[in-house]
Amino acid sequence: MTELRWGILGAAKFAREHMAPAIHAARQSRLAMLATSDPAKAAAFTAMDSGLRVVDSYDAVLSDPEIDAVYIPLPNSMHVQWTRRALEAGKHVLCEKPIAMRADEIDALIDLRDRTGLVAAEAYMIVHHPQWAQVRTWVQDGAIGALRRVNATFTYDNSADPGNIRNALGTGGGSLPDIGVYTLGCARFVTGQEAERVLFADIRREEGVEVRAEAMVQFDGFTLTSFTSMRMLRYQSVTFQGTTGVIEVPVPFNPMGYGDAEVRLMRKAGPVEVFRYPGVNQYVQQVEAFGAAVRGEADYPCPLEFSRGTQTLMDMIWAAEG
Repeated sequence: MTELRWGILGAAKFAREHMAPAIHAARQSRLAMLATSDPAKAAAFTAMDSGLRVVDSYDAVLSDPEIDAVYIPLPNSMHVQWTRRALEAGKHVLCEKPIAMRADEIDALIDLRDRTGLVAAEAYMIVHHPQWAQVRTWVQDGAIGALRRVNATFTYDNSADPGNIRNALGTGGGSLPDIGVYTLGCARFVTGQEAERVLFADIRREEGVEVRAEAMVQFDGFTLTSFTSMRMLRYQSVTFQGTTGVIEVPVPFNPMGYGDAEVRLMRKAGPVEVFRYPGVNQYVQQVEAFGAAVRGEADYPCPLEFSRGTQTLMDMIWAAEG
């Protein structure tokens, strides 16, 4: 296979602004089909490529023999169902996060992936960005001594948009499902560790929907403090503090949108080390990594087992809610 032919299930804003352009820009990938019944939403996609085929049902994408892989940007509550159906239809699948609402739902997807031999993954894009590879190298090589604390914050305010699917229970809304995967998953990715227990969880809700979540989690040798909110000023930051140094990631999750990607290493002696990554598009890199996995050129950096670990930690936080 020289070119991976993609279909997208639904004309979501995120697909329009980030993933469709990334598929267009990625090497050996082509956006070939979009499923939407709304011509107005389709227009923005066809403007990128006049040859894009638009169909009015998701099943039309899954049944088309010219589509190799599908990207799923549907509401959270629909991710497991359509990932399963796509795999059963013989398509490789890249599904938006969270790929499931509970960790045990991912087990069946792992089994189906293994039975079909297809690539199925959650679109956890940050692991494809070189700033996170650098942070992981620093931490695991002992550049800051023994890691003692991780502080991860991700907030934004969508209170003026009550119709947003993130503000609805039925579509799997909440700040933890939407952005907690980043604050929780980044610590797991960098350290390679799994959480031991949740020490503290403070969940705030509006009409049943979790809109703010703060949790302190014990790992082996360090604690993670995760804070997410959909009711606060747009802000993101991650800090790794060790016995002999500190790593700062000022734009950890949305470089090129929130700010410029860079990582800083501060130690007892010597100047601050700063690595910058101008122009790196993590969505393009994600699509290219997925294509490499499909072609058998490399293992995918974020398998479903990793996603299950993050969802397990999220489930632990829900269970610890006071």
